[in-house]
Amino acid sequence: MRQPKGEMCPRFEKAVNILSQRWTALVIYQMLESPKRFGEIQSAIGVSGKVLSDRLKNMEQEGLIKRDVYPETPVIIEYSLTQKGESLEPVLRDIENWSKEWIEKPGTAKETVE
Repeated sequence: MRQPKGEMCPRFEKAVNILSQRWTALVIYQMLESPKRFGEIQSAIGVSGKVLSDRLKNMEQEGLIKRDVYPETPVIIEYSLTQKGESLEPVLRDIENWSKEWIEKPGTAKETVE
Protein backbone atom coordinates (compact mmCIF):
# COMPACT_ATOMS: atom_id res chain seq x y z
CA MET A 1 0.00 0.00 0.00
CA ARG A 2 1.29 3.45 -0.88
CA GLN A 3 1.99 6.13 1.69
CA PRO A 4 -0.30 9.15 1.72
CA LYS A 5 1.06 12.03 -0.36
CA GLY A 6 3.73 13.98 1.43
CA GLU A 7 4.74 11.09 3.72
CA MET A 8 7.89 9.13 3.09
CA CYS A 9 7.76 5.36 3.50
CA PRO A 10 10.30 4.56 6.25
CA ARG A 11 11.54 1.47 4.41
CA PHE A 12 12.07 3.39 1.17
CA GLU A 13 13.83 6.16 3.09
CA LYS A 14 16.18 3.66 4.75
CA ALA A 15 16.95 2.01 1.39
CA VAL A 16 17.79 5.36 -0.19
CA ASN A 17 19.92 6.30 2.83
CA ILE A 18 21.90 3.05 2.54
CA LEU A 19 22.51 3.40 -1.20
CA SER A 20 23.25 7.11 -1.04
CA GLN A 21 26.13 6.73 1.40
CA ARG A 22 29.17 7.74 -0.57
CA TRP A 23 30.90 4.76 -2.24
CA THR A 24 28.30 2.14 -1.17
CA ALA A 25 26.64 1.68 -4.56
CA LEU A 26 30.04 1.65 -6.28
CA VAL A 27 31.31 -1.05 -3.91
CA ILE A 28 28.24 -3.18 -4.57
CA TYR A 29 28.63 -2.60 -8.32
CA GLN A 30 32.23 -3.86 -8.13
CA MET A 31 31.09 -7.10 -6.51
CA LEU A 32 28.28 -7.90 -8.96
CA GLU A 33 30.49 -10.15 -11.09
CA SER A 34 32.54 -11.87 -8.40
CA PRO A 35 33.87 -11.61 -4.84
CA LYS A 36 36.60 -9.04 -4.38
CA ARG A 37 39.49 -8.43 -2.04
CA PHE A 38 39.90 -5.14 -0.21
CA GLY A 39 42.71 -3.91 -2.46
CA GLU A 40 40.78 -4.73 -5.63
CA ILE A 41 37.81 -2.67 -4.50
CA GLN A 42 39.99 0.17 -3.29
CA SER A 43 41.95 0.48 -6.54
CA ALA A 44 38.84 0.11 -8.72
CA ILE A 45 36.95 3.00 -7.14
CA GLY A 46 39.74 5.11 -5.65
CA VAL A 47 38.46 5.34 -2.10
CA SER A 48 40.66 5.70 0.99
CA GLY A 49 41.30 2.60 3.07
CA LYS A 50 39.59 3.98 6.16
CA VAL A 51 36.44 4.99 4.29
CA LEU A 52 36.29 1.66 2.47
CA SER A 53 36.75 -0.22 5.73
CA ASP A 54 33.89 1.76 7.29
CA ARG A 55 31.62 1.18 4.29
CA LEU A 56 32.34 -2.55 4.23
CA LYS A 57 31.52 -2.82 7.94
CA ASN A 58 28.25 -0.92 7.46
CA MET A 59 27.32 -3.02 4.46
CA GLU A 60 28.05 -6.20 6.38
CA GLN A 61 25.85 -4.99 9.26
CA GLU A 62 23.06 -4.25 6.77
CA GLY A 63 23.36 -7.79 5.41
CA LEU A 64 24.44 -6.68 1.92
CA ILE A 65 27.85 -8.34 1.91
CA LYS A 66 29.67 -11.11 3.70
CA ARG A 67 33.31 -11.28 4.66
CA ASP A 68 35.11 -14.57 4.12
CA VAL A 69 38.47 -15.13 5.80
CA TYR A 70 40.76 -17.83 4.41
CA PRO A 71 43.41 -18.81 6.98
CA GLU A 72 46.34 -19.01 4.61
CA THR A 73 49.70 -17.30 4.76
CA PRO A 74 49.12 -14.45 4.26
CA VAL A 75 45.48 -14.39 5.35
CA ILE A 76 43.09 -13.84 2.44
CA ILE A 77 39.89 -11.87 3.02
CA GLU A 78 37.23 -11.72 0.32
CA TYR A 79 34.03 -9.74 0.25
CA SER A 80 31.00 -10.97 -1.64
CA LEU A 81 27.38 -10.02 -1.97
CA THR A 82 24.70 -11.78 0.02
CA GLN A 83 21.37 -12.59 -1.60
CA LYS A 84 20.14 -9.24 -0.29
CA GLY A 85 23.11 -7.48 -1.93
CA GLU A 86 22.71 -9.40 -5.19
CA SER A 87 19.07 -8.34 -5.34
CA LEU A 88 20.29 -4.77 -5.95
CA GLU A 89 21.74 -5.72 -9.34
CA PRO A 90 18.65 -4.71 -11.38
CA VAL A 91 18.52 -1.37 -9.53
CA LEU A 92 22.18 -0.65 -10.24
CA ARG A 93 21.88 -1.80 -13.87
CA ASP A 94 18.91 0.55 -14.31
CA ILE A 95 20.98 3.42 -12.88
CA GLU A 96 23.83 2.42 -15.20
CA ASN A 97 21.50 2.50 -18.23
CA TRP A 98 19.97 5.79 -17.14
CA SER A 99 23.42 7.33 -16.73
CA LYS A 100 24.43 6.31 -20.26
CA GLU A 101 21.50 8.26 -21.63
CA TRP A 102 21.36 11.24 -19.30
CA ILE A 103 24.78 11.89 -17.74
CA GLU A 104 27.37 13.49 -19.93
CA LYS A 105 30.88 12.12 -20.08
CA PRO A 106 33.47 14.24 -18.28
CA GLY A 107 34.82 16.83 -20.70
CA THR A 108 31.88 16.71 -23.09
CA ALA A 109 28.71 18.73 -23.37
CA LYS A 110 25.50 16.88 -24.07
CA GLU A 111 22.55 18.71 -25.52
CA THR A 112 19.52 18.99 -23.28
CA VAL A 113 16.63 16.91 -24.53
CA GLU A 114 13.23 18.34 -23.73
